[in-house]
Amino acid sequence: MLLLILTGLAWTMQIMAMMKFLLNYGINFGSFIGLVAFLIPFIISIIIPFVTFIAVIFVYNKTIADNEVSVMMASGLSPWQLARPAIRFATILTILNLILNIWLVPISQSYFYDTQWNLRYGLAHLKVQESAFTNITDGLVVYVDKVSGHDMSQVMLSDTRNEKNNMVVFAETGKLVTTPRGLSIVMENGSLQSHGRAMVTGTFDTFDMDLGLAEQENSGAFRVRRISSGNLLKYVRNPVGDAKQQKAVLSELSNRVLMPFMNLILTIVCATILLKTSLLRRRASFSPAMAVLSMAILMTLYMTSANMLVSLTDFYILAFGVFLVLGVSIMVLRKK
Repeated sequence: MLLLILTGLAWTMQIMAMMKFLLNYGINFGSFIGLVAFLIPFIISIIIPFVTFIAVIFVYNKTIADNEVSVMMASGLSPWQLARPAIRFATILTILNLILNIWLVPISQSYFYDTQWNLRYGLAHLKVQESAFTNITDGLVVYVDKVSGHDMSQVMLSDTRNEKNNMVVFAETGKLVTTPRGLSIVMENGSLQSHGRAMVTGTFDTFDMDLGLAEQENSGAFRVRRISSGNLLKYVRNPVGDAKQQKAVLSELSNRVLMPFMNLILTIVCATILLKTSLLRRRASFSPAMAVLSMAILMTLYMTSANMLVSLTDFYILAFGVFLVLGVSIMVLRKK
């Protein structure tokens, strides 16, 4: 229940943050909801460790306050035996978190960025009206007599984006096409006039104009979250790009592979603090605060370390540290 509530809140915040995208690009509400829906797996993958910790601390603190733990310990159960349900619960969530991080999140993030690009710069975004001037972007206006899908007839295009070289193009037909760089208009059987230092006129059979809508967006973009886990490992083994990209790849790899195990670590640490302090003669009312402080310290140390990785050796050291903390936590919990 907590996972659903926090995911809904985080998703709503993402919707509000992207509302400017909805208003600026004039896409319909259904397409917008479909776009932000791809963010849900990523949101869940981040929230799961915190939700697991909150659920464990709530349940065990409640059972301790109701003296249920004292009764069970008096009947011979050890803290390890009392913690086993929570550990099983955290193990299931760890496996689900791994599946999300390794498989579902990269796929959903890839769809998210592709859909966002198409809605912002692709054919899904650009709708040219018949017998009207359509402002495609600042300084680029097109007039079309007839439109059939992405095919146009009797096209007039005015390009004033370059102040030193304004251009006006007339063509009998035109077609909107998608290229790796973005949208282009391919026009046939027409003429053009270029107004720069001198006026140039000419005719053409085919003229391809790059609209240049996505150049700024795509320049230097490196979306590490959309890379599949297999390709991510290839990036790690055979580094490409600059040091910043390599650092981003290593950080993403650690978050996908190691972050899910924080479910187990936080659960065991929380259960250890609560159950061990419940054995004290004077019940420690500060134990929930100690558990929360421990969670904050562990998550801060992990996230800081993950963002400081610069080589594969650093990743192995971080992985060793994560499993060392997990092993020590289990040993402390099992110790009588």
